[in-house]
Amino acid sequence: MKTMTPKQQFRLLALIVISTFCPTPASAQFPTAQLGDVVPRDVREIYEKGIQYLAKAQSEEGNWSDGAYAGPGVTGMAVMTFLASGEDPNYGIYSSNIRRGLISIVNSQDPNSGILGGNSGPGGHASMYNHGFATLALAEAYGVVNERLLTTGGKKLDRSLGEALELAVRGAVTSQKKNSYGGWRYGADAKDADTSVSGAVMVGLLAARNAGVKVPDEAIDRGVAYFKSMTSSSGQVAYAGLGGFDNSTPRISIGCLVYAVSRRKDMPEFKATLTALTNQMDTSGGAYMSYGNYYQAQALFQGDVEAWEKWNKELIRQLKAKQNDDGSFSGNYGTTVETSLSLLAMALNFRFLPIYER
Repeated sequence: MKTMTPKQQFRLLALIVISTFCPTPASAQFPTAQLGDVVPRDVREIYEKGIQYLAKAQSEEGNWSDGAYAGPGVTGMAVMTFLASGEDPNYGIYSSNIRRGLISIVNSQDPNSGILGGNSGPGGHASMYNHGFATLALAEAYGVVNERLLTTGGKKLDRSLGEALELAVRGAVTSQKKNSYGGWRYGADAKDADTSVSGAVMVGLLAARNAGVKVPDEAIDRGVAYFKSMTSSSGQVAYAGLGGFDNSTPRISIGCLVYAVSRRKDMPEFKATLTALTNQMDTSGGAYMSYGNYYQAQALFQGDVEAWEKWNKELIRQLKAKQNDDGSFSGNYGTTVETSLSLLAMALNFRFLPIYER
């Protein structure tokens, strides 16, 4: 194994100390990254500039927002960018940013429904997007963050990370039970479903399960069945309703990732979506480029590492050219979301987040 960098050594030591002296109700799954692998210089430089921007853009309350794009899901994306590169969440230089972000996420939770951000989101309609990404962030932080340090500026958690994560799972499952499709839509009480929102919630649930939180098998099975019903034999994934299959890279990537992380790689739908992805290895097209890259990176890595390596090199080249002088990225979603998604698309080069494990 190649020599670990000081950051990697510190991260590994922190994980060992926390797991030994700060046990949590559910045992988190620690990353199994190949810690000795050399991360490309361009990735490290792009990433460092990006998280420096995010650190400065965080509000005093601990959240991140860009006009219409706000809520615990946006904050969750930003928190994950710090965790994804191996930044120490307890004593590292960005530990305060991580702590403040987590406090903001947990304290946004409706204590009755369990929905993170309550029952309304940006524009009053995107609560389950927020819930999915915020649940994912809590799952990735759970077990590596010393909760005794989770207080800053006089603010502290309304409930522990474990309690918030368990409550978030319950909220997602309750929402799904109201949905005849077995998926999710914008609101927690929605009767219809779409594969974009459902993907965000499913990955959050799967991350929670990986972290040791109990997630009903029925919920995962129903979610997978919904994606199966929305996947064509050619690997195309529809958005909502019946039919409407097209070559949407984000949706194909979401479907492929859901099948992979739910351990359904034996399903023909997984193989079809992976084939569709590897046949259109594009990092540059469409209005939802950063969103698509975020999911495609994970889907390719889960399904075909060699394809991911080839795709990843082109992604790095394009992101290097697109990054603004202040470290941010611009696009349709505002700088916080665009920056977070762009960095997270590269984060598999570090492989610290448990959700990135194969």
